Amino acid sequence: MPAEAKVEAKSARPPAHPATRPAAPPAAPALTERQEARRRRILHASARLASRGGFDAVQMREVAESSQVALGTLYRYFPSKVHLLVATMQDQLERMHGTLQKKPPAGDTAAERVAETLMRAFRALQREPHLADAMVRALTFADRSVSPEVDQVSRQTTAIILDAMGLDDPTPAQLSAVRVIEHTWHSALITWLSGRASIAQVKIDIETVCRLIEVTEPDDHS
Repeated sequence: MPAEAKVEAKSARPPAHPATRPAAPPAAPALTERQEARRRRILHASARLASRGGFDAVQMREVAESSQVALGTLYRYFPSKVHLLVATMQDQLERMHGTLQKKPPAGDTAAERVAETLMRAFRALQREPHLADAMVRALTFADRSVSPEVDQVSRQTTAIILDAMGLDDPTPAQLSAVRVIEHTWHSALITWLSGRASIAQVKIDIETVCRLIEVTEPDDHS
């Protein structure tokens, strides 16, 4: 039976980004309907446990029992708790994205819309601080073995920002701005979770970094 992977705290580093608008990852074997339902149960169980007690509350055996899968099956889907919690973050971001698409931000400029979007996402995480802490810690602990899951988080976050900007074909400069915005948002989560920044400070930082969008807008809008 696989032992739950131990993690060592490493310096926080935002996930890497693709050079263009996030595309679907290389095709993996499609899950059957039953397998997808099982995976979703696992992610829901992970989120529930993390919401109650944070990172330490997510124990693989308990996740398996809660999601009604064998422990060995759980490890086939997610080799460690870090893999599982990073995948949980991607799932949470995907849900947020769906909510944001149903009720888009109302700002007049791209910078305003992105700032509003990221603060709405931030407030959603604020309502579940233990879950947010668990997911951010897992993202921070992630090593190269977790790259596929980290890439999914990166793609999802970038897609959320680009949708708020209203861009399908961003320029390299705009993608650079998106990367800096995402780094700032990720850092803001860490500083808020550690008690070193207030919500008001986070809002100011997000609004400030979103002004990069205006700087990188192409001169020719035709």
